[in-house]
Amino acid sequence: MAAEDQPDPDAPAGGADVGAKLFGTWEIDEIAYEDPSTERYITVTPVAHTAGRHASKQFKKSQISIVERFINRLMQTEENTGKKQKTLNHVRDAFELIDERADENPVQVLVTAVENAAPREETVRLKYGGISVPKAVDVAPQRRVDQALKFLAEGVYNDSFKTPTPVEEAIANQLVGAANYDVQTYAVSQKEEKERVAAAAR
Repeated sequence: MAAEDQPDPDAPAGGADVGAKLFGTWEIDEIAYEDPSTERYITVTPVAHTAGRHASKQFKKSQISIVERFINRLMQTEENTGKKQKTLNHVRDAFELIDERADENPVQVLVTAVENAAPREETVRLKYGGISVPKAVDVAPQRRVDQALKFLAEGVYNDSFKTPTPVEEAIANQLVGAANYDVQTYAVSQKEEKERVAAAAR
């Protein structure tokens, strides 16, 4: 293979082909971003499984599709560790539910949910002469996205584990709720709690 024909190892995951669709169904070309600070850290590509392409490169996770990052987060529990194909199928089914209920591009719903669930402030512990004092700090944009995905995944787990609610329905409920900034949704309530504690520690 000629050097010019080789793929760029640092290119965004999936290559984002023009006209390609996520799961062959949903458009990714016209995603709207409301939060400019997290926009560069929320990558949308038509590829939902890159086989850990950027796993060993520091900070390269932001080049992986936000859909795949959400799927990976959903797997980070004792019961679902490593079940990538099963989780991917659940997310695809959840996207179909969102498409039917909200009549909106599910990828856009996920992006908006991540933006709404991303905390802007949190607290750290500073030690002054052996005394721990909480201090409010701004959250870096990449960590904001990481925290949002964590909250969304925890909300899905809480809603679906050992309950009659199917996983795909729990995913759809959490994403739609967060996208609508419903404070009853786990992810949004956790974000509000973090910011409330940080505001008290200013």
